[in-house]
Amino acid sequence: MVEEEILVLGATGSTGRRVADRLREAGYRVRPASRSGAVRFDWGDPATWEPAVAGASKMYLMAPDGVVVDPSFITCAVNAGITRIVLLSSRGIEAMGDERLLSAERTVRASGAEWTIVRPDWFAQNFDEGVFRPAVMAKELVLPLGGIRQAFVDADDIAAVAAAALTEEGHAGRSYELTGPDALSFAEALAAISRAAGRRVEFRGSEEDYRAVQAAAGADSAATEAELAAFAALRGLGDAEPTDTVRRVRGQAPKTFAAYAAEAAARGAWRD
Repeated sequence: MVEEEILVLGATGSTGRRVADRLREAGYRVRPASRSGAVRFDWGDPATWEPAVAGASKMYLMAPDGVVVDPSFITCAVNAGITRIVLLSSRGIEAMGDERLLSAERTVRASGAEWTIVRPDWFAQNFDEGVFRPAVMAKELVLPLGGIRQAFVDADDIAAVAAAALTEEGHAGRSYELTGPDALSFAEALAAISRAAGRRVEFRGSEEDYRAVQAAAGADSAATEAELAAFAALRGLGDAEPTDTVRRVRGQAPKTFAAYAAEAAARGAWRD
């Protein structure tokens, strides 16, 4: 057992729990923190910050969608003894104008700790653990991305890279763009899920369809138009180009989307 302790935020989430598992398997002491865990951490409750970081020397840093990484927390963590931070960010944030994550990256770079930024493409697990699962279960996903291809990346590969950055030398000061081995349109990704799960899931990728679905759900029209502008900026980047980062850092090829879909289906992820 390695004596140093590593704080993992979001330890019940798609990447956080996988990072924690990998670290434990490698013999590291893990402090898994979440709003409802044994180690309580809440971005909205500064009283939870210092107890969460106390005794840890490294940190896997992530914030749920829509939650800002408060610079005061980073200062608290570094003052408490955190010397290495691995931040979960995202690809394409400049084009989409994601100031939340851009600000988080600036904060981490200026923290005084060693830092590594992990920038994955769309999580494959969005389809079985995350935001797209209800649509898969309803057999229709509406997203205004047309036929643009994305390099969906498996959360296991994200966790492997993050764990390496937390425990190995040579990753400080680097931003890693993480992708799967191939680029697929959402229609192609859903076709792979349809084949694996035995349920046909349709894709509608126009702005008109997205606008109609959001209106039917009672979404604010101004918010919908802002989302459409961000998706348009993402479309403007064109097809995603897969990177070799996972292979270089992890030492093995990233998981294909077809393999992910087969594994998720075998676990019963999309059973009614």
